[in-house]
Amino acid sequence: MTADQRKKIIILMINMFIAIASFGIVIPILPSYLESINQGGKAAGMMIAIFAAAQFLFSPISGKWTDQYGRRIMIIYGLLGLTISMFVFYATDSLPILYLSRIIGGIGAAMLVPAIFAYIADITTLEQRAKGTSLVSAAMSLGIVVGPGIGGFLADYGLKLPFLVSALVSLAAVLFSAALLKENDAAIQLRAANVKQEKEESMAKKIVRSTKMPYFIPLILTLVMSLGLLAYESIVGLYLDNQFDSTARDIAFMITATGVVSVIVQLFVVDRLVTRFGEVPVLISFLGVTAIGFLLSLFAGSYAMFFMVSLIIFMATSILRPVLNTLISKMAEGEVGFAMGMNNAYMSIGNIIGPLVAGALYDINILSPFVLGFVMLLVTMVIAINWHQRQSTNKTIAL
Repeated sequence: MTADQRKKIIILMINMFIAIASFGIVIPILPSYLESINQGGKAAGMMIAIFAAAQFLFSPISGKWTDQYGRRIMIIYGLLGLTISMFVFYATDSLPILYLSRIIGGIGAAMLVPAIFAYIADITTLEQRAKGTSLVSAAMSLGIVVGPGIGGFLADYGLKLPFLVSALVSLAAVLFSAALLKENDAAIQLRAANVKQEKEESMAKKIVRSTKMPYFIPLILTLVMSLGLLAYESIVGLYLDNQFDSTARDIAFMITATGVVSVIVQLFVVDRLVTRFGEVPVLISFLGVTAIGFLLSLFAGSYAMFFMVSLIIFMATSILRPVLNTLISKMAEGEVGFAMGMNNAYMSIGNIIGPLVAGALYDINILSPFVLGFVMLLVTMVIAINWHQRQSTNKTIAL
């Protein structure tokens, strides 16, 4: 990579790190906070599902705006939405208003994530794409490492304090982006070329059009995988609290450790795996690894055993996410903003359904969400294998 490429990627990494760390601060204390306002698994699921629903509904629009108005402005507005969300969350204990804050946050995420990955696609070649995506994904994972650790520490001084710190850190990201992030030349040229098409095409047509794209199956993989993963992630804090009497510090330690593994894998492993084996074989293999992790979680009888299983799951998903992002961006040359917006939308569908179902199942049987995740990941792996076989057959026929 050139010096200019590295500089831009570093800015995006810092940007993503600050945004994710600010959100990660609240993760370890959320179970205790919800318990303090007499809420349980259903509310925990709703918190994530409402965020994802707003993200889904706004993703097609933000994908369009990312191509039409540029990456930089969408990144700044996205961070601003996350900042407002956390200030609202800090200011109240009213459940309806807490849900409103999650809507604002979901809209912010819908603006932020596609714009960052579209920016990466603008400044990297196809050969560099996996590395660039992995670096930004590593920054996300590092934010998950640092954020919960800070949150667990701050919880000793009050359950509401992490929400305030989260809002202030997110505000710092807004100011950082406004000062240092510049629009990319490729995005400006793309905006000029696509503006006429964007005005003529309705949102409904955009959603229908995504089903006809060559990356439609990867979008479906994103949806189903997200459903299973969010079923796990939305209740893991409550599960540790109820099953093993884990404290906020215990939860923060597990999230931090799994995040460290994710950072290492995304910095040093993903690009090598993709270069050697290709995106789809890596995708199929680690869907299988993640499914095995969900199965093992059913038999984890202690915090230590569950901790080890979580390391396996997070290691595998830290590979799956950047690989899917890379695959979709490679198959969407010329319209990456749209593709990343749709990727965010399909992911959000899974993020909506997973937590809602997991929260309801958890209140019935605490192991049910893990069974759901295992089944969903098996389905995802089967879809990926069948698609890969069809792709290979079509290439053979073309030759």
